[in-house]
Amino acid sequence: MRRPFDSLRSFRIEPLAFSTLALALAATLAACATNPATGDREFSLMSEAQEIQLGKEMDPQVRQQMGVYEDAELQRYVSSVGMRLARASERPNLPWQFTVVDEPAVNAFALPGGYIYITRGILAYLHDEEQLAGVLGHEIGHVTARHSAQQYTQQQSAGIGLTLLSIFVPEARPLQGLAETAFGLLFLKHGRDDELQADRLGVQYAAKGGWDPAGVAGMLRTLQRLDAASGSSRGVPNFLSTHPAPGDRVQRVQQFVEQNPVPVATAGRGANLAEYQSHIDGIVFGDSPSDGIVRGNEFLHPDLRLALQFPEGWEIRNSPEQVVAKAPNADHFMVLQLVPNPSGSIQQIAQGTMASAGFRPIEGERATINGLDAYVGTYQGTAQDIGTVVTVAAHIVHNRNVYLLAGLAPANQFGSVQAQFANSIRSFKELSASQAASIRPNRVDIYTVRGGDTWDAISRRGGGLVKPDTLAIMNNYEPSQQPRAGDRIKVVVEG
Repeated sequence: MRRPFDSLRSFRIEPLAFSTLALALAATLAACATNPATGDREFSLMSEAQEIQLGKEMDPQVRQQMGVYEDAELQRYVSSVGMRLARASERPNLPWQFTVVDEPAVNAFALPGGYIYITRGILAYLHDEEQLAGVLGHEIGHVTARHSAQQYTQQQSAGIGLTLLSIFVPEARPLQGLAETAFGLLFLKHGRDDELQADRLGVQYAAKGGWDPAGVAGMLRTLQRLDAASGSSRGVPNFLSTHPAPGDRVQRVQQFVEQNPVPVATAGRGANLAEYQSHIDGIVFGDSPSDGIVRGNEFLHPDLRLALQFPEGWEIRNSPEQVVAKAPNADHFMVLQLVPNPSGSIQQIAQGTMASAGFRPIEGERATINGLDAYVGTYQGTAQDIGTVVTVAAHIVHNRNVYLLAGLAPANQFGSVQAQFANSIRSFKELSASQAASIRPNRVDIYTVRGGDTWDAISRRGGGLVKPDTLAIMNNYEPSQQPRAGDRIKVVVEG
């Protein structure tokens, strides 16, 4: 049985699928290859055929772990933009695939061999088709310049192997056992030179494909505003986390744009805003019901028919495998996750799993939480970067599943937060069928700005689901600018 806190890792990918490829790569002799995008000769341990094979093997795992967003028309639209860019690249014959994944995070990433992924979360923040082309062109640039293949070569040459980076909130790392898996290749940070090269290539592909290449700079400005406003989403790293942004990056992109003037076909056309908005209208914003929904300090899971409240003001991060809440400016955490393969009485399950996680029991007793059988215990152990910690952990039986809802804090601070932990544990409850059915995801809607509208007023009319500054950024405004009457803008409406 896996230890309960071992599952506090995002995206567990089984390495078995890579055995054949790994052996082939290990047996590959050091070789020099020509970089298709630059023409430079480079040392490489990965051939083009191996790039394609790696992408082909990892693609179904990405799709399984992140989910493919269910909107065939949106998928076709994004793919058509991506293929236009790919055909303008130095590697048009790769088996390019473009997929919108069902993740709320603001991100896009690429696998070797031409597999490009963009989250539905970033689509809500892009302004128009030019900015979409900017994101996809940038990711295509990472593939055509073989950046991931080069990182693989550098790591293998150093004998490091592929290590999964912590892709959850850094503060949750004490609860994580970092997995070593080839999936980590996805989220290795690219260096400054690689990022600037991908920007330059993205500008070139956009211009050749018939878009105004200024969309690359516009995309970066939007994401930098979002990052500055702390508006990044949850689940996987935001774009500027996996794509480091040096301070002069937008200025450098502007230089690239000047070297790639607007194509004649697009001169005077302007951004294709209306078409982009037509595809984004109605897209899910934030959490999906299949993974549960965070509303304020409440977590609701209509599929599992459960609900609970975390302490007010805590940051809540939801992923398919667990929900983690963190107190502001303190190493106080709460976690909700499913206990895998429970066996025995609820007391045996609780004591066994906590012992396997290295926690020594202090006290515990059977309990009933809103009519559900449970065992609530207090335990002591150690956590990386924190030291000695105390946790109160409730193992709760609900619909033949056992859930762990635990609060953890440094031993000398546990008393100050114990009551908050207890209140959250007592809030765990079952949802009725009608309550579960009434939970809908938030969605993007297109709204025409009226005279006198402000971002604050628009946000309040929408129930405050999105902060005024974030609404401005979503619509290509500086937060200090007010919307113009007559503009068609993106807003977020409750499901």
